[in-house]
This record gives sequence, C-alpha cells and structure tokens, in this order.
Amino acid sequence: MKTFLLSTIAASLMSTTAFAGDVRIMWYSDGVEGEVLQDLMGRFMKDNPDIKVTIDNVSYSNIREQLPVQLAAGEGPDIARVTDLKALSQHWLDLTPHIKDAKYWQDNYGAQADWMRPDGSSAITGFMTQVTLTGGFANKTLFDQAGVPIPDAKASWDDWAAAAKKVADSQQVPYPLALDRSGHRLTGPAISHGANYIAADGKPAPLDQGGKDFITKFVGWNNDGISEKEVWVSAAGTTYRTAAEDFINGQVAYYYSGSWQIPNFATKIGDAFDWVATGSPCGPSACTGMPGGAGLVAVKYTKNPADVGKVMDFLASEPIAKEFAERTLFIPANKAVLAKELNFQTDNPQVKAALDVFVSSSATTSPEALKLPGWKWSDAYYSALVSRVSQAVAGELSLDDAFKRIDDDIAQKVKEAQ
Repeated sequence: MKTFLLSTIAASLMSTTAFAGDVRIMWYSDGVEGEVLQDLMGRFMKDNPDIKVTIDNVSYSNIREQLPVQLAAGEGPDIARVTDLKALSQHWLDLTPHIKDAKYWQDNYGAQADWMRPDGSSAITGFMTQVTLTGGFANKTLFDQAGVPIPDAKASWDDWAAAAKKVADSQQVPYPLALDRSGHRLTGPAISHGANYIAADGKPAPLDQGGKDFITKFVGWNNDGISEKEVWVSAAGTTYRTAAEDFINGQVAYYYSGSWQIPNFATKIGDAFDWVATGSPCGPSACTGMPGGAGLVAVKYTKNPADVGKVMDFLASEPIAKEFAERTLFIPANKAVLAKELNFQTDNPQVKAALDVFVSSSATTSPEALKLPGWKWSDAYYSALVSRVSQAVAGELSLDDAFKRIDDDIAQKVKEAQ
C-alpha cells in the first residue's frame, strides 16, 4: 500500500511538471476567467509558435491542498494562479531577468508586489490577476417580497442578521445568512469587532477579545439557525467551502463572500431574481472587508524561465490586462488600466452596480485589514481559525477550547517555520 501511494503521489507531481519547450499553467476559476485565459493563450501561441502553453484547470481546493505538496518536493507547474501568496513565496521565481521591462511591472503592479515575495525581497514574482474585497450580497427579491428594507451602509452585523432572519421566516427559505468556510472570510468581521492579529514584533498575536467576540457571535448564529451551519460542518480541517450555490438557488437571504462572485452570479443567476452587493456590515470598531485577490506567479522550479517570462509579459501587458478584466468582470490590479475607463462586457445592471459598490467599499478598508495580505503568518492564522471554529460550530469544542486551540495551532506553525 505504501509503495502504491508513493507511486501515485510521484505520478501526480510529474503530471504537472513542464518539460523543455512547454509552459504549464495551473489555474482555477471562479467564473469564466479560465475560458478567457484559454482564448488569450491561443492568440499568444499563434504569435509565438515555438512556445506551447498548456492550461491545467483544477479546483480551488486542489490549489490550496495539493500545490503546496508539489512545491515542497521541488516540483509543480511553471506558472500558478494562487491566493496563498506570501506563505509560499519561497517557491516563486524572480522574473526580473526574464521580462522585458521591470520598471513597467513596478509602476503598474508594485502596490501588491510585496504580497507575493519573501520579506525584504525586491523580486518580481508575478502579478495580481484581480484585486478582490470581501463583502455581502442580498437577495433583493426575497427582501422585497418580505417587505423588509435592505439595511444601509452603516448597518451592523447584528442588523443584518436580524433582517435576514425576518426575510427567511417570511419567505420560508432555509438560511437567513451564510458565510464561506474560510478563515479569510471570518477575518473582516473579526477586525470590525476590534481584532488585530499582528503583535508588536510582527509575529502572530494571541486571539484577542475582538476576535473572540465575533467568533462567539458567529457560532451562536449557527446554533440558532441564523447562519447556514452545513457550510462549516460538512468539511474537515482547513477545507474551503462556499455557500455560493445556495445563494444562486435562492436558499440564502444574505451571503457574505466577495467581489469574485460577481461574474459567477451574472452567469448563473441570470434573471431568476434580483440581487445587490452591500459592502461589509459594521462592528464596534470598523466597517471593513478583507482585501485580497488571486496572483499569477512563476514557479522557480521551471525548466523554461525565458518562456515563462514571455508568457507573463504578455498576460501582464496593459491591453491584455484590460481585456481580461473587462471580459471576466474583475477589478484589475494594473495601475494604468485602472486609470482609464473600463468597459465591462455585460449589459446586466446588477453587475455594474455591484462592481461600483465594491470599488466604493474599498475606501472603508481598515489599516489592520490592509496589512494582512503581505503578512507572512496570515495563512497560519486563517487555517487555525477555520479548523477550530468549525469544531466549535459542530459542538466538538467549547468556545474556550477553540480559542486555546487557535493560539496553539498558530504557535506550532511559527515553531515549525523556525
């Protein structure tokens, strides 16, 4: 059995490794961006017939769980689309010698460059395919039918929970609200309640009262039937799970996720019901979402760095970055693209309104939230949160035990890294 498992792992690792003359991209999609990338790469290969680009479309959980194993073995794709940017940054290739104009990259992608390189480094390792922000979505049709006003931009998390409960009771839908099974998704509300993860020395701080306050509230909502419990108890460990399909199917009145869901909703909801983006509810300390996004990074184990540089230059170029944003309905990271008018390719007024809401909501992002994408220990904190809060929701741990385990898990990650 051990021999079989080792052989299977080895085969899996080799299957994503590109050989001379090939460039392999490991890619996941939230909406239509995989189809757009395939089209763009087809055009690239037509102009560069000596470079063969293969796109391995995988699930997000594959990126989260399998890619780190491949990288730890010194294997993997040539290029990968990832969200765990900082913690894995020792595996990214410095593209500086392999791109045409490093200044262009610094000028247009410099704002997020530190998110995806080791601390203290000036390496250019990739670029953000989009910038995202967490936030809420309300099923406007359900709210209207229930006669419940949609809370305003200054409404608290308690206001939203109460309003969503009224809507669900009135319209007999299963779930008043849902929040993705993600430590990242818990963090915006926690910061709004006063949480701060970063200690004075830059290391992880113990879970503070603000974080405990929101977790206590959230576990209570799950126990009281206000939040969709199945999202958090139907998976184990740090496995990511969204409630997007339940919102799309009209089963959730209020869903807290993020801007990356907009193209997904545009495609799958259609005219089934009206929906609106709401920004992030407020806590006692802030009304903040969590910034982030997906980065396209070069992997340093590639055998073809020059070809990887050509592919990355093409995708990062202003016209291609603009086209990608307009076709995928994502907020671009490219500074030059952002400075000009974007013509998002949709005639859906709900989509355009939602994009506007997320752009305006970025103005209220708290300083604590802005620090986390480039912080080395973010993923360790998120992983501990999601696994232990899930156990508290399932009744396997008391809240006090969950808080202690969160601190212990993070301390262990720090110890292992040292």
